[in-house]
Amino acid sequence: MTRSELMAELADANPHLRAGDVERIVATVFDEITEALARGQRVELRGFGAFTVKQRDARTGRNPRTGQTVSVDSKSVPFFKAGKELRERVNAGASPRRRAAG
Repeated sequence: MTRSELMAELADANPHLRAGDVERIVATVFDEITEALARGQRVELRGFGAFTVKQRDARTGRNPRTGQTVSVDSKSVPFFKAGKELRERVNAGASPRRRAAG
């Protein structure tokens, strides 16, 4: 689902809200999550999951094209861990895996 599809779904589910208001609500939620993560805070949405920031240490990597070693600086990366309710709902809608014939 894209951001515009999310806004369309919310607008359809809430006809009393103007399209501009729905857009502002979605933008505000995403902006607040982004700003909290930028401050190093954890964002938890009960029943959905938690966003955190993890620190990746500096390391030596390889350029896949040339094979040359390159230095990769340490960095902060956003991380999402799905909540129990989200995992259960996703798994309830998932079809069982097929076993390969062997």
